[in-house]
Amino acid sequence: MCTKSTKWKVFLFPWLAYGHISPFLELAKKLVDRGFLVDLCSSSINLSFIRTRIPETYCSSIHLVELQLPDLQELPPHYHTANGLPLHLHSTLQKALKMSKPNLLNILEARKPDLLIHDVKQLWTAGVASTLDIPAVRFFTSCAAMCSYFSHLFVKPNVEFPFQALRLHPYELTKAHKVVKEHREDDDPEVRAPEEFTGVMLIGTSREMEGKYIDYMSEIIKFKVLPIGTLVQDPMTSVDGNMEIMEWLGKKDKFSTILVSFGSGYFLTNQELEEVAFGLELSQVNFIWVVRFPKGENLSLEEALPQGFFERIGHRGMVMGGWAPQAKILTHSSIGGFVSHCGWNSISESIDYGIPIIAMPMDLDQPMNAKLLVEIGVALEVLRDENGALHREGIARVIKDVICGKSGENLRCNVRNLGKKLRFKNVEDIDAAVMELTQLCHEKNHSSWIRVMGMEPRLIEPSKMELSSANLD
Repeated sequence: MCTKSTKWKVFLFPWLAYGHISPFLELAKKLVDRGFLVDLCSSSINLSFIRTRIPETYCSSIHLVELQLPDLQELPPHYHTANGLPLHLHSTLQKALKMSKPNLLNILEARKPDLLIHDVKQLWTAGVASTLDIPAVRFFTSCAAMCSYFSHLFVKPNVEFPFQALRLHPYELTKAHKVVKEHREDDDPEVRAPEEFTGVMLIGTSREMEGKYIDYMSEIIKFKVLPIGTLVQDPMTSVDGNMEIMEWLGKKDKFSTILVSFGSGYFLTNQELEEVAFGLELSQVNFIWVVRFPKGENLSLEEALPQGFFERIGHRGMVMGGWAPQAKILTHSSIGGFVSHCGWNSISESIDYGIPIIAMPMDLDQPMNAKLLVEIGVALEVLRDENGALHREGIARVIKDVICGKSGENLRCNVRNLGKKLRFKNVEDIDAAVMELTQLCHEKNHSSWIRVMGMEPRLIEPSKMELSSANLD
């Protein structure tokens, strides 16, 4: 822990997606609570989003730092975020971010942090920090189960993963191998220099949920993995909820309603939209459905959803375009389940608020996340066919089981108990991690003193194996 006389400065650098920025912001608050000063760096358009989510009590200790990205014809400034970005431009955004390396170097020289915490999606950041003798720590914003699974595929591609609960269906396994293949092809020798790393990685989870996966991940990647607890925004400090939604929810019975949302980075195909719509209709359960489209697609909800859908559902359902106050909705007493793509942020919120999950994983880390949730008893997964397609009957069946059946009662009991345990354990986890981070700050300052005296400190030699990184929640 920082002493009252010491204010260590930490520089946080998340990937340019809301699903990554949110846990970094929650980490920033926890660091400030423990005596740190924080710089949080992102593009201008993302800073506008972040600024509205910093409570007044943190404004003087969390400093927002703008990173200028290069001007690319296909990526104008309003596209300098993964939020709503068409999928074909994600690789261009990654390229633009890496092209901003000189700007990041200048910022770090000016800000002079004691420690850099960066997203695993931009491992090259550690190399920039190393030129300034700034220790760099990775932060993985998804779960240990997923990270250990992809690390296993990367290191031991011909060996079966040791935990059967995470066994993927053939169509999911094909996608997982594709991610690993792309990562190998994109492998960058710049990020492999051992002097760039501290050998420490933070992860937003708890041993209460994922002890065996944390241990296996550490064994595979040869890094010290520090769980810092599930990072969930306090719903009381979140953006005010839409009053129309709150009034509508207030007219529904306890546990009678579901929230349906697939995150800010995934967009349902036309076929998926249709099957989800008919699944909700068949279920006869009350719902709030948040529907999102990529930037540039100016479809109305009436055009996107099946003809006559709104007339048939009547007052039983509410469909929102683009954004809804997820935290406020999930904490409402009428909510009895969450139809989710199983991004880690949404999972963490659902568990913290005691809401069972109806798992409909779509891509990347989400299939592993969903299987972890089923393993620990807080979710039911909507099964797909052998080609990976969703079907309305299966969607409706699981929704009704969670809201109206015995399974829902068991899930609600399990998730409430887990949420209580995690709220207690999260404090222990972050306190233990802060002790490690404080030690790195001390070592950095000591190393700087040694260099001034004309001596060279010993370098830490971590594994040269790099984690598979994915665009998460």
